[in-house]
Amino acid sequence: MYQKVTLDNGVHILTEDVPHVRSVAVGYWVDVGSRDENPEINGISHFIEHLMFKGTEKRTAKDIAEALDAVGGQLNAFTTKEYTCYYARVLDEHFDLAVDLLSDMLFSSKFAAHDIERERNVIIEEIKMYEDAPDELVHDIFAGSLWQGHALGRPIIGTSEVIARLSRDDIVNFYNTHYKPGKIVVAVAGNIRHEEVVKKLRPIFESREGSVQSRKMTSPAPSCEVTCRNKDTEQVHLCVGTPGLSLDHEKIYVFQVINTVLGGGLSSRLFQEIREKRGLVYSVYSYHTSYHDTGLFCIYAGLSRHNVDEVLELIFKQVEDIQKNGVKEEELQRAKDQLKGNLYLSLENVSTRMSRLGKSQLYLGKVVPPEEIVARVNMVTADEVKELAGKMLKPEYFSLAAIGPWQGCSCLEKFRNRNGKTGG
Repeated sequence: MYQKVTLDNGVHILTEDVPHVRSVAVGYWVDVGSRDENPEINGISHFIEHLMFKGTEKRTAKDIAEALDAVGGQLNAFTTKEYTCYYARVLDEHFDLAVDLLSDMLFSSKFAAHDIERERNVIIEEIKMYEDAPDELVHDIFAGSLWQGHALGRPIIGTSEVIARLSRDDIVNFYNTHYKPGKIVVAVAGNIRHEEVVKKLRPIFESREGSVQSRKMTSPAPSCEVTCRNKDTEQVHLCVGTPGLSLDHEKIYVFQVINTVLGGGLSSRLFQEIREKRGLVYSVYSYHTSYHDTGLFCIYAGLSRHNVDEVLELIFKQVEDIQKNGVKEEELQRAKDQLKGNLYLSLENVSTRMSRLGKSQLYLGKVVPPEEIVARVNMVTADEVKELAGKMLKPEYFSLAAIGPWQGCSCLEKFRNRNGKTGG
């Protein structure tokens, strides 16, 4: 059971006591990500995340790196389209150290000019590394095809051109605008009492001031573009999909069932039909990502060029089948049991529990109990699956992205020429 307190300045503190473990996971969640960037500063949220590890008024970068290593703990961070998270996992006896370190990083980072220049080069190298990983890069290209011209369609990491010209003023101004108390959620899970957490955190956060403007959100309109990038690789990496649902949508659990049936595991339709029965791919799966006001549903496959046409046809055959015929009762029950098992198994990890607290507060303003999630999944019917698939998975809603030696694939050519919009 979780507990929550909101300070007068808007900082939310959520805790979950897990008494049978020795560890504690602490996460500082900031409600800012690449969605809050315009094209001229795309990648700045991720840049700031990097700089948080480069030194504060009382700690050097080496001090930050050594602090939790010295006690066997973990310290890391990540940036998404809509939020940034700084987190630590330590033994319960080192909770104070983790909080002191994260707070120092969040509020006292120096953003020194020489650190910015050094980290600029690091990020540009990270972008180059990403460009050399087509199985990862294709997902960013797909988001750009689905939401062309919208912030959700731009890469979190940015581009080398933008990163190269970001100034210290750009960075400090963005930090001062967005790293405000009302945009911060602190999530703690593990062997720790709620009262102890609040006692430790209150004096750190309650003195922080700053008004927060609500995020100016323009919902993306699907562009249904097709982007095929030629690259000399052994495989073609393919993403095809549609807009999805926000986390608070009333049909979100229906869509989770659809995703599970289509590509959510070894027993899924796509894995069984394309890999197990025909041996056409090594990797094929689907996933659904929710944002504040929309979502993204994607099917990925990595395959040889001469298999592209057949695999793309098989993907759409399965999509069409679930649209027209829905799912069988045994298939529906198996998907429900899989979702239930995945949820409960994930809760055995305190870091996952912490993440659930932070993300739920940012997106829902509350934490939905696991029992309620399972109950809502169990309420999903075959008729609901068929109806939602019919609405969400229409062929005209699909976008496609491909990287690799795709030329000569007739199915891709047909898809590219469908609306006369192509990318190369």
